[in-house]
Amino acid sequence: MSRTVIEETNLKFKTALPDRTVTSEIIIHHIGPMGGMDRNKIGAPEIHQWHLEKGWAGIAYHYVIKTDGTIQRGRPRVKKGAHALKGYNSHALGINVVGDFDTMVPSTAQVDALERLLADLVDIYSFKDLDKTILGHREVNDTQCPGTNLQAMLPAVRAKVKTLLGISNEGPGKS
Repeated sequence: MSRTVIEETNLKFKTALPDRTVTSEIIIHHIGPMGGMDRNKIGAPEIHQWHLEKGWAGIAYHYVIKTDGTIQRGRPRVKKGAHALKGYNSHALGINVVGDFDTMVPSTAQVDALERLLADLVDIYSFKDLDKTILGHREVNDTQCPGTNLQAMLPAVRAKVKTLLGISNEGPGKS
């Protein structure tokens, strides 16, 4: 059952993107320090342009969640990402929640959209242990991403995803 509406962006990539044949994690990211940019005006097309300007194939993430809770497509879900090092791109989806969550917290709409998107992805990939499959970027790489505030919210996000899926939150959280 789909809990989300994904806004298709139809982004054009500089090179062909390789397929991802295994999906074992979802990694949560944020924009980070924004240098005075209006976070309400940032979405997948803007991030795509920034990544193209870095010489990349295009946007590194599979999904972007804007401040109003709109979920936008970045890379196609079946393609490898470019959002995490140490081999994670070959088997992990990347979700970017727009904002600097060291200095602010995600909007209620963003958190709700993240929880619904995660529930849909957990359904698609049949993940069982959400504590090991829904991760903040800092859990897999040496970074402060997804910011202190969003990272601190991830246990509650995982719990809400379990509720959306009808999984018990009792016990060690290893449903």
